[in-house]
Amino acid sequence: MKQVGKKLLTLIITLLVVSLLAFLAFQIIPGDPTTKMLGTNATPEKAALLRRELGLDRPVSVRYFEWLYQFVRGKFGTSYTYKMPVSDMLSDKLPVTVLLTLLSFLITVLVALPLGIAAGRIKNRWADHAVLIADQLLMAIPPFFFGILACFLFGIVFRLFTPGNFIPPSEDLTASIGCLLLPALSLALPRIAMTVKLLRGSIQEELTQNYVYTARSRGLSQWGILRRHVLRNAMIPVITFLAVSAAEIMTGTIIIEQVFTIPGVGRLLLASIGSRDFPVVQAIVVIMAAWIVIVNFAADLLNYLIDPRRRG
Repeated sequence: MKQVGKKLLTLIITLLVVSLLAFLAFQIIPGDPTTKMLGTNATPEKAALLRRELGLDRPVSVRYFEWLYQFVRGKFGTSYTYKMPVSDMLSDKLPVTVLLTLLSFLITVLVALPLGIAAGRIKNRWADHAVLIADQLLMAIPPFFFGILACFLFGIVFRLFTPGNFIPPSEDLTASIGCLLLPALSLALPRIAMTVKLLRGSIQEELTQNYVYTARSRGLSQWGILRRHVLRNAMIPVITFLAVSAAEIMTGTIIIEQVFTIPGVGRLLLASIGSRDFPVVQAIVVIMAAWIVIVNFAADLLNYLIDPRRRG
């Protein structure tokens, strides 16, 4: 439990550092949001007045701690562009991105683990070489290309869906999941290939260990050895990799939402960067960073429970 406490403390410190970096980054980059907001009507006097109204004339340290205090209370500030609370803007967008992330991760796990276990049991056969070739091909193609290809084939050629047509989860969850299947699959395919390759290699390495030969001498079947011993050890690096994949899927939604015209956090982030809407960008960056840190913490905790050597 002491190690878990240390991991939890590291998680909190990491989130604080990320929040500080996210806040400071938008204080030092060139450009003034007040000029963007005022447009052609911008004058030094109007810009100074608007900076005072937005609180941008106060010291950076004061603004950071005030922003952090409000952030942990779920108040992310007010959008410079839309003049509305950022939390209200995210309440519509965030569920879409979270649903897309979870759906893609679920597809990755449900497809990759059975395929990886099956690939790990076959070695030096034609099927083994076929798996390796398919893995290399899928890993070499970026998710956005799968997305563009899916839009062209299933949206334009076969007309199975209308690109840009999206049903929010709040209206119809089942229909919303249907709209997200192709984007989720586009995100999942490279991760499926990577997970299969890693699990295959991990299983085949474990099958050469001495404990496997001992188990066989005791009369255990190959599947019994795999289920009771090999998978437990082989899954340790895979769990860590899946945690990384879950984090990458969240960040990958930024591009996929653009490809499929999904009204999620990714599209809002890109639009807010272009308009220098810093409160929106800061909130999204910190939320995504929190997701990455928490997922990795969960993976460490799961590995701690699976691997007795980490408890020593």
